[in-house]
Amino acid sequence: MSTTRSLTRVAGLVAAATVVFAACSSSGSSAGASAGASAAASGGTAAGPSAELIAAAQKEGGLTTIALPHSWCNYGEMLSSFTAKYGIPVNELLPDGSSAEEIDAIKANKDNPGPQAPDVVDVGLSFGPQGVTDGVFQPYKVSTWDSIPAGAKDADGNWYGDYYGVLSFETNTAAVKNVPKDWADLLKPEYKGQVALSGDPTKSNQAISAVWAAALANGGSLDNVQPGLDFFKQLNDSGNFVPVIAKTATVASGETPIRITWTYNGLGDKDSLKGNPPVEVAVPTSGRFGGMYVQAISKYAPHPNAAKLWMEHLYSDEGQLIWLKGYCNPIRYDDMVARKVIPADLAAKLPDTTGAALPTLDQITAATTAITAGWPTTVGATVK
Repeated sequence: MSTTRSLTRVAGLVAAATVVFAACSSSGSSAGASAGASAAASGGTAAGPSAELIAAAQKEGGLTTIALPHSWCNYGEMLSSFTAKYGIPVNELLPDGSSAEEIDAIKANKDNPGPQAPDVVDVGLSFGPQGVTDGVFQPYKVSTWDSIPAGAKDADGNWYGDYYGVLSFETNTAAVKNVPKDWADLLKPEYKGQVALSGDPTKSNQAISAVWAAALANGGSLDNVQPGLDFFKQLNDSGNFVPVIAKTATVASGETPIRITWTYNGLGDKDSLKGNPPVEVAVPTSGRFGGMYVQAISKYAPHPNAAKLWMEHLYSDEGQLIWLKGYCNPIRYDDMVARKVIPADLAAKLPDTTGAALPTLDQITAATTAITAGWPTTVGATVK
């Protein structure tokens, strides 16, 4: 499988995401019209963060993040570059946490401004509106707000899309002779005790998305996820499914040699493992499913100015390119292509994800409810 694609094809997928997500957000005109004033009022300018915001953030003396593995989307470089640029140390909580655990951490520490209280979260799209409903986010519009597609952000600035990827199969080829290329392949007897998810389907956005992708490949749709649950029941009953949360280490050790994960995680592992063991990443032939994550600032952030400065870093051209280096499709990609600031070598490294389905927010909400409730009764495997 080719792991390259042209700038036009990548931009096309971003454009598709914009169209799909537009149905769940207000129009770009109203958000864009107030973006400059809002950003300036809260510490950002058209040129980036203000000197006042930087000073206030540095005075707070730290930033607390949660659920940011260094290999995920190149967050290792994102974190280190933030500290190097602004001199603000980062307290990293629960690197392998799920989206639900991030929201829970905010709620659990709302009256505790100590080191266990996250300032910022990076969660699956459905958890953005959930956080608004639960009243745990505070609005902030970064200085590059206008270039974030209208359909990929909350009009009031409570959450905003950051990047997206497509579900893929990451395979340790030292342990697995034949690399699976499609969902049906995972049912083959040769993969007994080898296939795992990258999270618990009752609370992990990535794992929920994997079940949904399997549904698309097995007669389901964006509005019908039951075939995905039925597929994983079959996978579990066959003995091929391993109820372990797969990580880089479990792939490398052979405990979970086939990991269903976002493209950027698999390709990041391929780079970091440096052939020891060799890894191949395949975007399945059918059931291609794209998922967007979103950023938000905790309403109870102990370091609110550092949190805003972190967002400015993420949504700057520098931050967007750091994500791109980690094989993530950054949300401001179209704008950066138009301004010709995307290095050709970075664009060429993205995998071919042609035809990936991108759900609406309403579909995500319905599917998340169906999968988290249906996994224990249909599949019955406890993933941990």
